[in-house]
Amino acid sequence: MSNRTFSSVWDAIEDTPEQAENMKLRSVLMMAIKDHIARTGMSQAEAAKCFCVTQPRVSDLIRGKINLFALDALVNMAVAADMRIEMRVLDGPVKRNSMDKTPARKRPVATAKKPAAVKKPRTKGSTRRSKPGAAVAAQVR
Repeated sequence: MSNRTFSSVWDAIEDTPEQAENMKLRSVLMMAIKDHIARTGMSQAEAAKCFCVTQPRVSDLIRGKINLFALDALVNMAVAADMRIEMRVLDGPVKRNSMDKTPARKRPVATAKKPAAVKKPRTKGSTRRSKPGAAVAAQVR
């Protein structure tokens, strides 16, 4: 057994830094929404009406079933509750393990703007995939 340390539990249990960052953001939003419900004294039924979701969905949120919520759904719920969300994007690699000796990923250096490319119309079967980005931190107020 090795003495590996991680900056977050999500860094320890997720397979990629991208998944870990997504889970960190989701957990911050879930806790903030849960705290808002408790602070305002709303029942689950009242919260469901406020968030435009079902009461069992609010119950899943209260119980911390993070795997049932996408980041955009949590953002929608927070906005429906009149919460303000702030996000910071930081440059630099995401630290997964202080004992990890693998080199950090190199980020491309910004260059002069290229002429705008003409977008091709999307066909029925095409999908977009996001590329891994910089580390992200969120704060809900």
